[in-house]
Parts: sequence; structure tokens; C-alpha cells
Amino acid sequence: MSYKDVYKDWLTWVDEKTKKELLALTDEKEIEDRFYKNLEFGTGGLRGIMGAGSNRMNKYTIRKATKGLADYLWAEKKDDVQRGVVIAYDSRNHSPEFALEAARVLCSAGIPVKLFEELEPTPVLSFAVKYLHAIAGIVITASHNPKEYNGYKVYDEFGDQIVPQIANTLIQYVNAVIDIPHIDAAGNDSLLTYIGDEIVDAFVQAVYEQSVFPNTEKHLKIVYTPLHGAGNKPVRKTLETAGFHDVHVVVSQEQPDGNFSTVVSPNPEEPGALALGIALAKEMQADIVIGTDPDSDRIGVGVRDGESIVLLTGNQIGALLVDFILSMRRDFLKPASTLVKTVVTGELGADIARAKGVQVAETLTGFKYIGEKITQYMNDTSHDFIMGYEESYGYLVGTHAQDKDAVVAALLICEMADHYKSQGKTLVMVLQSLYNTYGYYFDALSSYTLKGIEGMEHIQSIMKQLRESAKNAFIPDVKEKLDYAAGICGLPPADMIKFVLQDDSWIAVRPSGTEPKIKIYYSLRGEHKEAAQMRMEQYKTIFEKNFTLI
Repeated sequence: MSYKDVYKDWLTWVDEKTKKELLALTDEKEIEDRFYKNLEFGTGGLRGIMGAGSNRMNKYTIRKATKGLADYLWAEKKDDVQRGVVIAYDSRNHSPEFALEAARVLCSAGIPVKLFEELEPTPVLSFAVKYLHAIAGIVITASHNPKEYNGYKVYDEFGDQIVPQIANTLIQYVNAVIDIPHIDAAGNDSLLTYIGDEIVDAFVQAVYEQSVFPNTEKHLKIVYTPLHGAGNKPVRKTLETAGFHDVHVVVSQEQPDGNFSTVVSPNPEEPGALALGIALAKEMQADIVIGTDPDSDRIGVGVRDGESIVLLTGNQIGALLVDFILSMRRDFLKPASTLVKTVVTGELGADIARAKGVQVAETLTGFKYIGEKITQYMNDTSHDFIMGYEESYGYLVGTHAQDKDAVVAALLICEMADHYKSQGKTLVMVLQSLYNTYGYYFDALSSYTLKGIEGMEHIQSIMKQLRESAKNAFIPDVKEKLDYAAGICGLPPADMIKFVLQDDSWIAVRPSGTEPKIKIYYSLRGEHKEAAQMRMEQYKTIFEKNFTLI
């Protein structure tokens, strides 16, 4: 069927509100983009712009995905289906409705559901699946994406986002669901249970068990912003439990708001996301600013440096945490102790870990692969998970959850800052000391949005050119070109190419798995920041010139 045929078919069976939205469309390109394909159920689930259409996030695409999940569970996990599915959601527009739609489809299919009664962070969902011994989990979120987006992530029984081995089977069941108008979404109240504070309290206690300095007086002045998301209550409760009483919340960003009305983007990776927190920190002479994204799995950090507040990068936060945690727990480390990082995460944290006698394991991009390592290590005495992190501001210490957790990260970052404050040091000073010891690293990311069919084709063309060209066709000092599509370094195949330079710096290029973007990662060594940054700008210009990225 053409996109026009699919559009006309939808008009014959959707509800009146959706039909009205579709009939109001006048831009043929917009109609085409909404219907030229089905919103793809990928390795983690769904993510897309909200709206009516087969290529949009709406109650019908939610029903299709959930019916596929129900069919999968009955066919592949029949003996465990009665353990049920846990569902959570964040502050995004339509998240509560989408969560309820998923719950109703599962209950209609005879599968028990435990649904959170209010918005919760993604790591709480991951924890709850394990804590409640559920067979699967769902969280409705688009994480740090713009307000137009929402998503649907599926978790396995260990609280880990499903990895390709599972997802590829599940996708077959989802794709087999073609009769969307007749999916049973009436629900079954006898199979639906609402959950809340008792699970969140257990989560906070599990997070607190990762405290490096439990039951000690804290003197750090903290500014916190939940960026209108789900982190407000769990983060503040965790900090209070840990003895941080001088915590000041950015009031204008405290309440849930799916329009994220005070920020351009609710992504802690974006410098502007913490602007209001920084302003409050300067006003109050706070020591640190922390901000969590809408589903509170990522965290941004700004720290005092004299009269200024300096924003740390995801790689810098990770390296600081690695050094701090391994130093504080050095008496508990053993030969099996393992740090897990992704292949696009900078090398400073890994170098620190190896220097302290800790193993380093690498995974593909995506925290689900770090979570998968935790599951593998349950039956592998040669590895003991200590910490996992990725450059995109995601961290996990402990195994209470198997996804990145901004709540435990907030606790440990604040304990780290408080510890060094007692020694008269800032985190900026500590970071410089690490550079002095291990060498300077400049890590950066250039992200380019290429929307629509043309954008997707352009991204595919770029990857094809990079794949087929000589290793130094675009970058002159390449020592080795690694094509992860071939399944190298013991990792599953992935659409990514990494150029390793003569000094072991590297540049990696990969399409985003969740947005219409192509991303270029830089991890460059240098004598100092200015030299490395100039080098990065030269490489960036090469990519932009050769592939028309600006």
C-alpha cells in the first residue's frame, strides 16, 4: 500500500478525535511522513513524534506494540506470564494515557499488570521489575528528546532494556500484528494493580546502600533541577536520606511539564538546560548544580570554580566517579572487579580503572548492553560489576537497577563533591589533577539532525561512503578503520565506524538509533585543551565539508 492508501484506510476506523486531526492535514509531505512506513519497533522499543499516523506515537501504535509483546510473552514465556508486567511513565505529554493503553492491552490478553500510580524515573521501573520478580517491564518515555517525542521501552525480567537477541524475536511478533482496529484494549480490572510509594521507598533504600559515606554529616550546598521531569521526589528523598539538607530546587522547573516550558531542550547534555540552576547557584553561592532529564536516567553537573559555575561533560563526570568510587572502595576491590563502558565513551575513566587494578569491558552504544553485562556477570565469577557509564551522561553504580540511574549518580556525585570540599578542593581541581596524572583528553560530540525520507537517505549515503572509502580518504592520520557492522571486538554487529588515529585518539561515526541524527564522536589526546580542541575543529570541518552536514 502507498502512504496515501494507508492514510485513507486509517480514516475508516480511527476514533473521531484522531480522524479530525488527520483530515486537518493539508501538507502532502506531512501526510507522507506520517504514513510512508510504520513506526519501527527497534531493539529497545518505539520512539517517535507524537501524533496521528502509522509513523507516529499514538494510542494505536502503542496498542500494536503491546499486542505484539503480549503474543511474545504467551508464546515464548508461557510458564512465567503470571509474574506479570510492570509499567511506568514519565512527565511527557500523553505518557499516562499511553501507559494505561499498554496496561489495558496486556490485561485484555490475560497478563497481570502492575502500573505505577504516578510518574517515576526509568531506573525505578528497572528496579521494580527485579524487585517484584516480574517477567517484563515497559516505560513510556522519550528520555531527553524534545517535547514532540515520546517512546515505549521494553525491559526483560532482569530489569534490562531488551537487547537484539530478544528484540529480534519480539519484533517478529509486533510486525505480525496487522489488524490494529480490532486489538482488544478494553482491559481487565482484576488483573491491574496500582503501585507507588512502597516500591519507591525500597528503591531509595537500595540506592542509599551505594553511599560511600553513610550516616555522616554533609556540608555541601546543592541546587537541583528535575527539568520538569520524574526525578524530583526520588532524588530529593535520596539526598535527604544521605544527610544532604542544604538542597535548593529550581522552583520554576520543579513540577512535571510535558512541554518543558522553561528550556529549549530538557537534555542535560545541552549547556542551556541547567541555565536556571546555574543562576540560582550563583545567587545562593551553592557548591554544585545537578539536573536530571525527564525520566531521570541522565544527569548534568555544574560545579563551582571560584566565582564561576563550570559545566562538566559526561566523560568528565564518569572519570571523576570512577576515580572517586575505586579510591573509596579500594579495600573491597578484587581481581574480578570490572568497569563497563561503551565504545564511544572517552578513555580517561578506563585508564584510571586499569591503573587501580580494575578490569575494563566495552559494549556497543546503549546502556542496555551495560545492563546485559550485569546479567552475564551473575554467572561469571571472573567479573564483578562495579560501575557502568556512557559519555551521554548515563551512570550506574550497583546492581539495584540495570539501566542508567541519575538518582544513584546524584547521590554519589554530591558525596564526591562534599568529600573534596572538606579537603579544600573543587571537582574542577580534582579533574585537573587527573589530567596531570593520566594525560589530557578532549572528548566531544557533533550531532546533525537530518529529517524525513531525504534525511534518512543522506545518513545512509554518508555511512556507505565512509565504509567503502580508504581508511585515510577523509582524515589524513588514520592508523586503523574499524567497521562495527562486521561484528568486531567480540561485539554484535552495529552501524558504526571508528577511525583510530596514530596517537590512539579516535573518531567514531554512527547514526542515532532513536532520532533522525548522525553523530560524530571525538576522543582526542593533546598537550592541553586548546590544542586538542583546535584539532577537533579541523576534523569537524572535514566532515561538514565532505558530507554537507551544515
